[in-house]
Amino acid sequence: MTRLKPGVTLGVLGGGQLGRMWSHAAQALGFRTAVLDPDSHSPAGLISHLHVCADYLDADALSQMAAQCQAITTEFENVPAEALRQLGLTLPCAPGAEPVSVAQDRAREKAHFVQCGVPVAPHQVLHSAADVSAVPASLLPGVLKTTRLGYDGKGQVRVASLVDLPAAWAQLQTQGNAVCILEKHLPLAAECSVVLARGFDGEMVHLPLQVNLHRDGILAVTEVFEHALPTETEQQALHAAYEVARGLNHVGVLCVEFFLLQDGPERDALGPWVVNEIAPRPHNSGHHSIDSCDVSQFELQVRCMAGLPLVPPRLHSPSVMLNLLGDLWLSHGVQMVEPPWAKVLALPGAHLHLYGKTEARRGRKMGHLTITAAHANEAREVALQAAAILGIAAW
Repeated sequence: MTRLKPGVTLGVLGGGQLGRMWSHAAQALGFRTAVLDPDSHSPAGLISHLHVCADYLDADALSQMAAQCQAITTEFENVPAEALRQLGLTLPCAPGAEPVSVAQDRAREKAHFVQCGVPVAPHQVLHSAADVSAVPASLLPGVLKTTRLGYDGKGQVRVASLVDLPAAWAQLQTQGNAVCILEKHLPLAAECSVVLARGFDGEMVHLPLQVNLHRDGILAVTEVFEHALPTETEQQALHAAYEVARGLNHVGVLCVEFFLLQDGPERDALGPWVVNEIAPRPHNSGHHSIDSCDVSQFELQVRCMAGLPLVPPRLHSPSVMLNLLGDLWLSHGVQMVEPPWAKVLALPGAHLHLYGKTEARRGRKMGHLTITAAHANEAREVALQAAAILGIAAW
């Protein structure tokens, strides 16, 4: 790929907070930014040089992006892959349509992991009521998920036994989900993620391994510090993530999420961890890198798009990141009340990022708070203080 020079325009499909932070990183490197998003008040559209306010498959909008931009990315995987496929006919896209298409379908995603030789939870794809009737008892208890359009805990139902499975299947069918996947519930010791970047030339670098806590299917806390997990586990996870990226021929930032298993028969059968899912773009668990690393995940995405050198990010400060959901604004009822940011910002090492969203809703990501410190225990202590101020449950 020809290296792009500052001053040209880079484009992103999607105008949410990821697009906003990507735009900031691109502009810091001297690039102009263009956003395609149907929301006239999208966070990224508000701060970019150009906001094309239209549907992602609008022919005129895609033509305008192709004419204005020298490279394209996406901020979330549920943008239609066909939009990337059309833009990819004339522009470099990072990621391309194929990795996004795989990430949009849990069945294809699982099949890709198996093809790459990385372990996954026992699972079965269900196309019909007959498939539901044939599910073996060994897959229960489990989680029934839609194969498409599920995120942040949406589109999935916990299933305790075979008796409960038909009702769970019927519930997801009423939501228009023709195909589902049943995954066996595994006893987890921890969750972690690898955020890597891969260039058009195949070169790869990665952020430090991140240890994550989810609540109600939404990322709540990410902790990042050296030796957060055993060295062997970290190396195995990195190797698996790199294999997944190579197998997709992915270009850009990619997050690979892992489940670390508790001691027991599942761990004996599967190994110490399984791959859960991928996100072919910057990821919520990598937001800390803006404040804790010398190169953020968003700058890495820009470097991939522009053909700039990829340098391994260095963690200069252990960090804890807290997701700030709309619940914090609505803790006193339905009326929005601004959280006490002054108290939070009085804490040492506090870095507040708000996304410019005008309406708070429960479960909606409104911002994040990263606490950095010289040592991991100091970052965690201050993060717990911040959580207490904001009314976030301790961990």
